[in-house]
Amino acid sequence: MSKTATVVLALLMVSIFPAVAKAQIIQSGNVYLGVAYAESDDVIPPRLAMRGFVGSVEVKPFIRFPHLGFVLDGAGVFTSGVQQYNLVIGPRLSKNYGKWRIFAQATAGYQQATTGGETFHPLIEDGGAGIDRRLPFKRFAWRLQGDYIHSHMLEASQNDFRLSTGLVWRF
Repeated sequence: MSKTATVVLALLMVSIFPAVAKAQIIQSGNVYLGVAYAESDDVIPPRLAMRGFVGSVEVKPFIRFPHLGFVLDGAGVFTSGVQQYNLVIGPRLSKNYGKWRIFAQATAGYQQATTGGETFHPLIEDGGAGIDRRLPFKRFAWRLQGDYIHSHMLEASQNDFRLSTGLVWRF
């Protein structure tokens, strides 16, 4: 992960958690950490399989709209000679059904892709959906999430698909 992305994520975490402790600005939310499998198409060599990590922070600031949240999502996927980092932000809609929570999101942001010694910085759009299953441990769930990521690099479209799974901590 680049130094800039690390600093931005650290500042975000430092600014969010005091607000959560006061529970006046942010009513609820969650933090997600997991592993990712991605498949890249078009600009980077066709159908390139990559593995990496994913993390997100979701906040739900509105009492009157409990299904609406805002998410900051970061991911890094890698394979031989290729590194790709994404940082996106946007709205997420969710609904609880007993021990299950389904959600869908539409986000946009920034990508840093390095291949063949060259680094590219396209803007990206990310559409995704997933499901959380509450675990027997208080405030924890397990997530399965899929994302479609679209970008334009070198005047060509790139389409990436990412599947991730991991642990969710709800606050």
